[in-house]
Amino acid sequence: MNLNLTSTIKMPEHRLRREVVELCRLTGKPILKLSTKDYMEHGMGHWIEQYGSAGLVNIEVFNQLQHTITGWPGGKPNADDSTRPERAVPYPKRVVVFSPHPDDDVISMGGTIRRLMQQKHDVHIAYETSGNIAVADEEVRLYMHFINGFNQLFANGSDEVIKIRYREIMSYLKQKQEGDPDSRDVLIVKGLIRRGEARNACGYNGIPKDHIHFLDLPFYESGKIEKLPMSERDVEPIQRLLAEIQPHQVYVAADLADPHGTHKKCTDAVMAAIDEEQKAGAEWLKDCRVWMYRGAWAEWDVADIEMCVPMSPEELREKRNSILRHQSQMESAPFLGNDERLFWQRAEDRNRDTAKRYDELGLACYEAMEAFVEWKFRSSD
Repeated sequence: MNLNLTSTIKMPEHRLRREVVELCRLTGKPILKLSTKDYMEHGMGHWIEQYGSAGLVNIEVFNQLQHTITGWPGGKPNADDSTRPERAVPYPKRVVVFSPHPDDDVISMGGTIRRLMQQKHDVHIAYETSGNIAVADEEVRLYMHFINGFNQLFANGSDEVIKIRYREIMSYLKQKQEGDPDSRDVLIVKGLIRRGEARNACGYNGIPKDHIHFLDLPFYESGKIEKLPMSERDVEPIQRLLAEIQPHQVYVAADLADPHGTHKKCTDAVMAAIDEEQKAGAEWLKDCRVWMYRGAWAEWDVADIEMCVPMSPEELREKRNSILRHQSQMESAPFLGNDERLFWQRAEDRNRDTAKRYDELGLACYEAMEAFVEWKFRSSD
């Protein structure tokens, strides 16, 4: 089993698009205003020779980028899909969104998830790790006080398990020093906190309870920033889920700029699972597309984008609301990094910047946009 398949990600060529987008940046012009002089002065006369005129080159690239924009990320039923990024049939589609942590789904593609649900697709969210180390001790204290108070008010303090665990966990946190690893009980509570927040966000987005999957991949459960090596045990639950759902769309994180490496391992695990299904001759893969998203750490280059889902101001606010359901990941989250912005602020800035770049190229002007690249990977043979 190949467990390092991120190295096989094959980015789209889009050479013409890439060079013209760069020319727009250099000249400060939108695509349709580029002139023959602009192409010649920047060593791009070969494109004019190939297409016949600067205007025809401009139209070609403009249309390519225009066709990446869609308000129908699952495909528009009963419509011509020849220039759309997603096919019209089947409709509705079965969709699996893989989220490395219990908030990457809404941070990275919360607007697209809501659009898929509104358009009646069958959407599953699969959380690959517990995310337990990214919860501050203060959150555990808050929940433990609640649980203990609940026991006292509604059960007259009769639940011995709650009383014992409350004392043990609170005693551990009291003597814990900076840098000490969490006890197993503390990690369990932190994982439960993140599960609850993920369920809350999914509920806000209309995801049914039985479509929320917590995979808790073993590689993550070291209790430390440094994770365990990824193994077949991390791939097997993903493969089982895919074989059960047989999706028409799979969304995976390709945010390899994640400084802690969790996203890369999670993406490798999904790729390895799909690779195993291919080897087994799974029929469902013949009618499935895999879309890669990026999250809080980086965004796709415009020239690479193959599907871009626009959001109105109201839709962007709804995305923010779903991110805010992850309260433990706001100000007190341990791994916000050097970027002082909160995750919802990073997401909004990133989505607005994508819309701005499309606008500067002379395309439709939206409030914000979420971007995707289709995953085409080289054979592992």
